[in-house]
This record gives sequence, structure tokens and C-alpha cells, in this order.
Amino acid sequence: MSTIIEEIEKSQLKENAPEFNVGDTVKVYGKIKEGEKERIQVFEGTVLKIQNGSNRTTFTVRKFSNGVGVEKTWPLHSPNVEKVELVRAGKVRRAKLNYLRGRIGKAAKVKEVIK
Repeated sequence: MSTIIEEIEKSQLKENAPEFNVGDTVKVYGKIKEGEKERIQVFEGTVLKIQNGSNRTTFTVRKFSNGVGVEKTWPLHSPNVEKVELVRAGKVRRAKLNYLRGRIGKAAKVKEVIK
């Protein structure tokens, strides 16, 4: 890849990017614009996957809202993501947790890492 592109991408990275892994439960504080007003909305759920790509890194979070599974993909280095807060660490054995999509209730739980 061109060194010019790499320099531009490095300048767009967040200084203090949050540390979390697949299977962790996180709270994502996202900025929402409604007309001229701007507010922060919290989205709490389990991280299904992380796709790396320098400043294009994204992560997908899944939660249940009123009995319906909701997934949202967030760009990690976006200015619209205020912060990502780790609620609890999960213990998983794979990189992508796509199998959680077909499960509900206790079957959709991820074991917690006990420190």
C-alpha cells in the first residue's frame, strides 16, 4: 500500500482506542443527530465480531430489545462513537459468534471470564 495512504490513515486513528474482544459485553456511547440537536445514546450488547483494517476497523454488537435481536455495526475510530465501555469480559473459542443469531434466552449467553 502507498505510504501516503498509510500516513492519512494513521492520522485518522483514535489515540485511546478501547480494548475489548469478541464475546465481551460492552456499552457503546454513540452520537445521534436529530435535526439540529445532538445526543448520546447507549447501546449495550455482546460483541459478535471485530473486523480489523487500520482506520476502517468495525465491530458488531448484538442485543435483545423487546424480544427481538438487534445488531449494529460500529466503526471503532469514528467521531460518532463517543466511547466504548467494557461491562464484562466473555470467554469464547472463536473469532466470529454468528451462531448466537439463532439462539435466544440462556442459550445466547456467553461464559464470563472470572479473574
